[in-house]
Amino acid sequence: MITTYVRRSATAVALALTALLSPVVAVPAAAVPLQLPEPSPVDAARDELADLIVEAPHSMNGYSRAKFPHWAQQGNNCDTREVVLKRDGKDVTADAQCRAVSGSWFSPYDGKTLNSASQVDIDHVVPLANAWRSGADGWTTPERKMFANDLDHSQLIAVSAASNRSKGDQSPDKWSPPSRAYWCTYSRAWVDIKHIYELSVTPPEEEQLAKMLDTCD
Repeated sequence: MITTYVRRSATAVALALTALLSPVVAVPAAAVPLQLPEPSPVDAARDELADLIVEAPHSMNGYSRAKFPHWAQQGNNCDTREVVLKRDGKDVTADAQCRAVSGSWFSPYDGKTLNSASQVDIDHVVPLANAWRSGADGWTTPERKMFANDLDHSQLIAVSAASNRSKGDQSPDKWSPPSRAYWCTYSRAWVDIKHIYELSVTPPEEEQLAKMLDTCD
């Protein structure tokens, strides 16, 4: 079970969970994030990494993406995917159903610029299956829904469909962004999310994250 969240009050967590349990979340436009949330600075990320439980991966028995309901409604006909497309894109326009019909997106994983929303995937920085085998197997469905739709932290990012599908559910020791220039941000985001949600890492994962954090220097 998730017991605490770093940098979140119990009240904030309760409000977020209540909102995600509602059929439609009434979020005013001003509340939608304008940019990808910044993960912890490198020194804080190193401390967070040292604080994580290091253990073997949990069993995948019982796993299903359906146990991480996404994409949640965020108000104004927009779901989480459309919110991230708007947040991470440039000159994005949407139709009455909040579907992105034009714009451009820079994929930091591989340095590609995309000119159609159909070429863009919204990546869970810490993949759902990875979360399952590092602690989410013990969460409730509402907790997993909050994780899968987290707009408050650096868990969701618009990237090229090709890079997202190449990554799959792999941890950084098995897949890292082709663009090494993004390794610093990626490792900080990965560590920060795992720390916030009290997820574990494997020994090879911990070692690779430490190497990636060194690129920040």
